[in-house]
Amino acid sequence: HGSLQAGALTCTFTASQGLLLMIPNMFKIAGELTSTVFHVSARSVATHALSIFGDHSDIMACRSTGWGMLGGGSIQEVHDMALIAYASTLASRVPFIHFFDGFRSSHEVNKVEQLSEDDVRAMIDMDMVEAHRARALNPEAPKLRGTAQNPDVFFQAREACNPFYDKAASIVQQQMDRFAKIVGRQYHLFDYVGAPDAERVIVIMASACGVVEEAVEKLLAAGEKVGVVMVRLYRPFDGAALVGALPKTVKTIAVMDRTKEPGGLGEPLYQDVVTSLVENRVSPMPNVIGGRYGLSSKEFTPAMAKGVFDEMKKSEPRRRFTVGIKDDVTNLSVDYDPSYSTEAADVVRAVFFGLGSDGTVGANKNSVKIVGENTKLYAQGYFVYDSKKAGSVTVSHLRFSPRPIKGSYLVSKANFVACHQSIFVEKLDMLSLADEGAVFLLNSTFGPDEVWDSLPIETQQQIIDKKLRLFVVDAYEVARKAEMGVRINTVMQTCFFKLANVLPEEEAIRHIKEAILKTYGKKGGGAIVERNNAAVDGALAALHEVKVPDKVTSTFHLHAGAQGNPPAFVKNVLGQIIAYRGDELPVSAMPVDGTFPTATTQYEKRSIAMDI
Repeated sequence: HGSLQAGALTCTFTASQGLLLMIPNMFKIAGELTSTVFHVSARSVATHALSIFGDHSDIMACRSTGWGMLGGGSIQEVHDMALIAYASTLASRVPFIHFFDGFRSSHEVNKVEQLSEDDVRAMIDMDMVEAHRARALNPEAPKLRGTAQNPDVFFQAREACNPFYDKAASIVQQQMDRFAKIVGRQYHLFDYVGAPDAERVIVIMASACGVVEEAVEKLLAAGEKVGVVMVRLYRPFDGAALVGALPKTVKTIAVMDRTKEPGGLGEPLYQDVVTSLVENRVSPMPNVIGGRYGLSSKEFTPAMAKGVFDEMKKSEPRRRFTVGIKDDVTNLSVDYDPSYSTEAADVVRAVFFGLGSDGTVGANKNSVKIVGENTKLYAQGYFVYDSKKAGSVTVSHLRFSPRPIKGSYLVSKANFVACHQSIFVEKLDMLSLADEGAVFLLNSTFGPDEVWDSLPIETQQQIIDKKLRLFVVDAYEVARKAEMGVRINTVMQTCFFKLANVLPEEEAIRHIKEAILKTYGKKGGGAIVERNNAAVDGALAALHEVKVPDKVTSTFHLHAGAQGNPPAFVKNVLGQIIAYRGDELPVSAMPVDGTFPTATTQYEKRSIAMDI
């Protein structure tokens, strides 16, 4: 606030409680019509429990501050909307929150067309920058700002800003049109995708837009009359523009919010849509239902979007609903078919199970960059972290496609699964994510002739039933020989490129070694680079395909969940969470006020150490 009042072009980056702490100043900044942009990776606000993950509860808490709110869905949109937000705030004098989904967008790696400095210069009007600076508080030209006012004038003064907000939405659209002329990508306050005569439409914003768009495209191909309205500008909310984006034929609208407001008639976006339809006298009035999804980064998939469209088909759809969970308390959850998929057969879908700080995530980010920068393929990477961070399970989800990747959701039908830590085989049901005929790469100290009997009964059965190809490498041995310690990331990355057929082998190896030089060339020079190169060469020699028997021979089961003889709550609730099956728990299993029993870590034996 002080920096802005001094005339500086100031922005900040924040989320969750950090954003909420700024609310008093946000009222002041907006009340003084001061141009600025806050970039917010929208995250959960702590309620019954703290959560570091993503939803819209923080930005929705700022609705009454007077700030504009401009949201991006895909990573390209997030990149573009940042510049549009700066141009809009300077032109309108309304401060803006540029928001995007925490983790799902903020932690995704994707192929984008980067804006140039010339693009930025073309979008930013320097006369408006000078006007912003001229409004600064300056002792050389004193003026008074931030007074106290009495009841006789405060109300009138508060209404004096109305013309700025009345014009703000049209100014944002002008900046979007200007951006399109400069860069070539056109956005609108509300973008519609779907049938021109759609009868069922979902209204949604941020990263979920691409998810619903994938479902819409598949449903259109099947002859269904559906569509999606993607909200770009949430505040100021232009009701007429929303109505203009909707097809005239719409009969049912599902408005989906990534937040929860207990006690309200509906969530914020739902109420804005209903108000817009009423105020613009839409006739016949569509049936409008409101739903919640994706709280605290809960997964949202095209299958769930189809479930919502199916709910809208009913003669009496639920007026309020949730999707993605099993609500057996208030029975709000809609049904969906988890096996429904929009993924094309030519998309490489890979999942990697690693240990926090073992280099798996870093190597996979490198793989996305290698493919995205050196091929015509589009690349997407997303990384699921446990709250424990280092020493806990990380799951990397990678996609490589000949077409732009619209949907931001986890891989559920992988044609490549890698286990970077052999202990996971005994504890995690990794192959539930494997598609039929997929490749399973296992890092194990057991060789190709012994590794089969080291697998649990369930894993062997899945390999046989799904006709998986099994490969094994002793990555730790390769790393030790290359003097890499326990850093196996380079070894496993090399094996991935060998098996996934994303790039020709020789080309992939060349790019990996170029990335090694770029990454480590300045961090100790030649020795580190040589060791990593040796690990690359050693990986190929140590990789073996395992001949899969036609029957199960193992004598032990998966040891997932709570260990020992735990109490019922630990076994049935915490045990499911430990086994990474928390998504399957119904609402009735959870404590209503977030209160949990103590002394429960004794039942969680992670056994992740390689050496003792």
